[in-house]
Amino acid sequence: MSQASDPAPTRALRADAQRNRARLLEVAEEAFAERGTGVSTEEIARRAGVGVGTVFRHFPTKEALLQAVFIDRLTRLGEQATALSDSEQPGPAFFTFFALVVDQGSSKNAFADALTAAGINAEAAASGVSGEFAGALMELLTRAQRAGEVRSDIGVTELKAVLVGASRAVEQVGDDPTSRSQIIAILLDGLRPPVTPRPAVNPTAAPQ
Repeated sequence: MSQASDPAPTRALRADAQRNRARLLEVAEEAFAERGTGVSTEEIARRAGVGVGTVFRHFPTKEALLQAVFIDRLTRLGEQATALSDSEQPGPAFFTFFALVVDQGSSKNAFADALTAAGINAEAAASGVSGEFAGALMELLTRAQRAGEVRSDIGVTELKAVLVGASRAVEQVGDDPTSRSQIIAILLDGLRPPVTPRPAVNPTAAPQ
């Protein structure tokens, strides 16, 4: 009577495959950030310590890899927004996330542009995670507005448009950290509630 086969090897293979995929995404993101989205799959495989066949088993095309990295980044940003939404300081949490998104915007835009050039709709490709991202962003914004830290006349639609514009603005100064920080600081000031000026006091006016 034959014994039942041990399912452990199957589980191990699946775990190995998951680790390989995660490793490839990590390495690909680093490579794309360093050398642009034109870096080859052979280079990514070499950096990850796997054969190029392993890359293609997980990602049949270069575009599929780009799309996976793009979605993985959005997923992580959504997770960070969710974590920050539990902060006891909703204003700083909101501004921290805004600065994070803008600072990473240049590389995100590069992925989106590369996908568009390949005939892939980046927005549609990320539709599975964009809803979660928008929900987490809404929570951060709402909590900050209730705390009086963010102006009340802006919604998620406007905020997303500001984020897109801010990301493109930061691209214009390249890797200059001082200019990037200055641009982000200006944008954050614009998101804060307007300060109502106090009426001027005339020291020569006679008391009523």
